[in-house]
Amino acid sequence: MKHTVSCVSHSFPYIAHFHATCYTKACLMTDLQEGKSVHIVLHQPEIPANTGNIGRTCVATGSVLHLIEPLGFRLNEKEIKRAGMDYWEHLDVRRYINFREFTEKNPGAKIWMATTKAKQVYTDVTFGENDYLMFGRESAGIPEEILVEYEENCIRIPMLDEIRSLNLSNAAAVVLYEALRQNGFGSMQLEGNLHRLQWERK
Repeated sequence: MKHTVSCVSHSFPYIAHFHATCYTKACLMTDLQEGKSVHIVLHQPEIPANTGNIGRTCVATGSVLHLIEPLGFRLNEKEIKRAGMDYWEHLDVRRYINFREFTEKNPGAKIWMATTKAKQVYTDVTFGENDYLMFGRESAGIPEEILVEYEENCIRIPMLDEIRSLNLSNAAAVVLYEALRQNGFGSMQLEGNLHRLQWERK
């Protein structure tokens, strides 16, 4: 029996442990308190590996993941955890039974709809620090009944005519990082270091 899962926020440590680099919980909580967390919304995702990859990207960027049912999988499936690796347990993930509940639980949210049917490119719009980036299911995208209500907020990623769409996790990463770039990448670390050697230029 399907039931409503409340929009539960898990305060998680901002762990993006790429080699020797890690972010602190304090950095993440500061961004969340200041409303600087970008949100990824997946409308009825079907492939667990894609959601797992997106979950890992959300942890790496301090973003919140919203899942709108029905899902094509269970969240405890191995494919999700395999794709998300050990980052999944640190993910702030929230579930909703339908799009209506999502909008009710997130009043006033600025939602951008990623769709191949859009008339404008994702790089031509201005993203806010806590905007919501929504993506549809792999086989059909976001329903047109929803798109027509957000015409001005529909965006697309350029691609050749022969390609129907990008992989969902790739598309989410492309748009997410543009939104982050426009807002200075928040508290994300912008420089890295070699492990055994040193760069010649300081």
